[in-house]
Amino acid sequence: MTIFDVDIDALTGGTTDLDRYRGSVLLVVNVASRCGLTPQYDKLQPLYDAYRDRGLVVLGVPCDQFGNQEPGTASEIDEFCRTTYGVTFPMTEKVEVNGAGRHPLYTGLIGGGPDIRWNFEKFVVGPDGTVTARFGPQVEPDDPEVVATIEKLLPR
Repeated sequence: MTIFDVDIDALTGGTTDLDRYRGSVLLVVNVASRCGLTPQYDKLQPLYDAYRDRGLVVLGVPCDQFGNQEPGTASEIDEFCRTTYGVTFPMTEKVEVNGAGRHPLYTGLIGGGPDIRWNFEKFVVGPDGTVTARFGPQVEPDDPEVVATIEKLLPR
């Protein structure tokens, strides 16, 4: 089983069929609208724009577990992301990434590793569903190491 087999709802309703991303490279990021790191959306969207035609999918996963920094409803989060940062990449329902209520997506991403430390922690998932890299919240989406990891997994 890989993360492509996990069920998770889309932010705007319905399901986010992760299986359709099998064969793509995913950058999964737990996001929040009222965090000091929220301006990372300004780098996530251009990264998605630059590489989506080669198979990159940025997947935003709202989470309110850190300082109550994602308190909004699904429609409020969607509107904020679209109007403030021009987000067009897929977003999931708001979930818990740590603790007893941890969503299965994050159980798969973390494996036996440490809990998520804060908003905007990043996981790079290869086309086969294997987590190939994990980057801390302070690492910007356009950091050369993040980009190199993604480029290495994308088809030429």
